[in-house]
Amino acid sequence: MTSADERIVVNPKIMGGKPVIKGTRIPVYFILELIANGWAIDDILKEYPHLTREDVLAAVKYAAKVLREEIVVKA
Repeated sequence: MTSADERIVVNPKIMGGKPVIKGTRIPVYFILELIANGWAIDDILKEYPHLTREDVLAAVKYAAKVLREEIVVKA
């Protein structure tokens, strides 16, 4: 199993520094939006054949990690 850190990159020169799938210009948020809109992993892979199942899962893992480490401040 590959870690999200190996598949997700953040580079200020790519998509304004948003986290993307390595070797693509597909941002993590886009993968999450597809899933939130009911797309199955197989649907994503069919529409974006250059992605792998591991890429999609890495995007989800990356988002979970970011949210787990996020500090929430109540107003």
